Amino acid sequence: MPQNYQEYARRIRGYADIAEVNEYARVVEGGVEYPLFRLTLPGDRWLVITSGFHGEEPAGPLTLCQYFEDIAVYARERRVGLRVYPCINPSGFEDGTRYNRSGEKPNNDFLRYETAPGVWKGELTRDEAFLRWALYEGGPKETRAVRSDIARYPAPAAALDIHQDNYLPGAATYAYTFGDKAPFRRHMEAAAAYARVIRNEKVDEVNRTDPDGLIEYNDGSVTDFFLRSGVPFAAALETTTATPLEACHAINLIWIRGFIDLAARGGNGST
Repeated sequence: MPQNYQEYARRIRGYADIAEVNEYARVVEGGVEYPLFRLTLPGDRWLVITSGFHGEEPAGPLTLCQYFEDIAVYARERRVGLRVYPCINPSGFEDGTRYNRSGEKPNNDFLRYETAPGVWKGELTRDEAFLRWALYEGGPKETRAVRSDIARYPAPAAALDIHQDNYLPGAATYAYTFGDKAPFRRHMEAAAAYARVIRNEKVDEVNRTDPDGLIEYNDGSVTDFFLRSGVPFAAALETTTATPLEACHAINLIWIRGFIDLAARGGNGST
């Protein structure tokens, strides 16, 4: 669904009284210049939130825009700092299209794997070995901009990327995660009150969820980058675009608050 990015930007700038609102870059798509925003709230430990890589997945950017004040209060009470990139692909968001107006694919392109001497690839098959990984330098302008900004800072305590699935039918949710699954199971159990958790099912031609609705997949994305950077809690949350927006907000906020709690514990996932 197309969105009004000018109004979106106005609302994001309106949070300047509770957080630092910066334009980390500007991009031009179809002759229109779009500001790219980072909202920063200081704290003892950091959570990075990214959203809006795909323009036809509006729930994440809308949750962050509508509920940022509540999110900031929750984080401040737990002394967690936030770096929030609320809408990474503004022309796609405005047009309701997956890719940007130039037809480029802003998702992934954060790193590459050397799987054999001189052989580099962006995605690994399950359990595929590799020699090393490296930060990628190419990709669409939106990806280059956010990648450069994220890489300027030390690795956070936790990182959450908010997506949607525009292909699967019905109201449903699942997530890509790494490492200890216990904290993420709790998030999924809470999310199940708002949408069906996709368990033990294929979500695309490559990936299948486990019994908890979780997938582990090294795809060169921002989540994969945070894993390789040593971030103990990194996940990409998915709700289907068929899920009612209010349910998406509820699920997104469950995961956002959960990741604030994980960051507050300083890498300890226990309760």
